[in-house]
Amino acid sequence: MATSPTSAPATASEKPVGHDGTNVSVTEKPGWAKGPGAAVGILLLIIALLVIPFFIGPFLLAPFGIVAAILCSMFRIISPGHTQVNQFFGRYVGTNRTSGLSVIPPLCTSKNVSVRVRNFETAELKVNDAGGNPLNIGAIVVWQVADTAKATFAVENVEEFIHSQSESALRHVTTNYTYTELSSSTDQISGEIANEVAARAALAGVEIIEARISTLAYAPEIAQSMLQRQQAAAIVDARETIVEGAVSMVESALDQLEEKDIVDLDPERRAQMVSNLLVVLCSDNHTQPVVNAGSLY
Repeated sequence: MATSPTSAPATASEKPVGHDGTNVSVTEKPGWAKGPGAAVGILLLIIALLVIPFFIGPFLLAPFGIVAAILCSMFRIISPGHTQVNQFFGRYVGTNRTSGLSVIPPLCTSKNVSVRVRNFETAELKVNDAGGNPLNIGAIVVWQVADTAKATFAVENVEEFIHSQSESALRHVTTNYTYTELSSSTDQISGEIANEVAARAALAGVEIIEARISTLAYAPEIAQSMLQRQQAAAIVDARETIVEGAVSMVESALDQLEEKDIVDLDPERRAQMVSNLLVVLCSDNHTQPVVNAGSLY
């Protein structure tokens, strides 16, 4: 029986559609812009163009009016902490960082881009640490637009891009450390998170100023078990310290008794005294003394 023809399977060397040229290769450059002095001069020119036809003839009103309208498109007002990315019929012609009143080439369109320092807190993520324990973790990221051209043309929405990349970087860093390391090595972990986010955000022309963990806790399903584990570890550490101190005190007591020749202890009495002293020193509760009026034998 003849089989129907099928398309040949794609080879591993084939690239996905649109792989080449997906990144927008653009870098910020200063655009032509003049300050308030030039703006006042152009404003006077516009007034002259509108007034002259009334003295020479109305036939100049239409062409002079068109020129005046074109010159009016040159005025821009920029607040501190903002910039304007200028385009001339779709082509990027530069960024205007001049605050206040300024003029740019005519017929350009402008988009305001904030270069102020901004921060946000990631959502509380559930991630497994290096030991496989589920954690709830969040971070605060402080960032600023450094390259306005990349922030405008390289990504669709720079804020959404930073939010998603920050959460991705936080997940990646968390899986490399245990809960104890994340909670104790704060500066080191913060620096690594900041570097990870900065590497991912470079495409968008964003500078990461700081990144710090804001929330860190065991996931609810294991929180009680991990608390009991920490309490048990703390009790063991405390017991080791108590026993170490008790042994040192017993050794000192026996040495002083022998040195001052207060009592002569044979091995059996020495062992009995060591046992009694350790019970008194290591006991959780207050011990009740028992007076022995007779002999040990």
